[in-house]
Amino acid sequence: MPVLNDEVPDDGDFDAGRRRGEFDNIRPEDFIDGHGNGRGNPPGWLGREDLERNRRQVPMAYVEIVPVRIDQLGRVEEIGTLLRISDDGSIVDRTVITGRILYHESIREAIARNVAKDLGDLALPMIPQCLQPFGVAEFFPTPGVSEYYDPRQHSIALCYVIPIAGDCNPQDETLDVEWVTPRGADVENAIAQMSNGHGTIVRQALAWIDL
Repeated sequence: MPVLNDEVPDDGDFDAGRRRGEFDNIRPEDFIDGHGNGRGNPPGWLGREDLERNRRQVPMAYVEIVPVRIDQLGRVEEIGTLLRISDDGSIVDRTVITGRILYHESIREAIARNVAKDLGDLALPMIPQCLQPFGVAEFFPTPGVSEYYDPRQHSIALCYVIPIAGDCNPQDETLDVEWVTPRGADVENAIAQMSNGHGTIVRQALAWIDL
């Protein structure tokens, strides 16, 4: 199964001009399942079976992104939460933007790509100059080891607050994005609907930002 086109830059993408060594001249359509044209997958790409095996054996690197709207003075006016269908398709879950850091991808690129993947190309995330996260969340595949739980894998997520300057058009598995004020009952209700530790990440973000 081909991967999404945002996994590798097209000519007009934000980072299309950056050199990638062995990844130069690799196109999105080159990421195949290994059974198409016989050339196999591009360097560093993991097929589904390899990815699942690595998830069982190696901690995965992720970014967790709390999207916000800010005013002209940089003060947070709204916090965004995403509505998604769960992995088994049975329920709708509320969460934040989350995604893997791909091989040969910088943290800045991972933030931009994952925001675009969930909120669309016109979201215009304001990537911070300093990449120090406000927190680090370690997800375990075993319930009860920590408040952060991911049944698929052991992952280490760098957590960021990212202002969104553009228009949001929910993409991929995201059904909708809901903006709430950072104070009061609305944000508390949103946090209460989050599972597996994502609500804790939002609460930590609230403590970190200047309200």
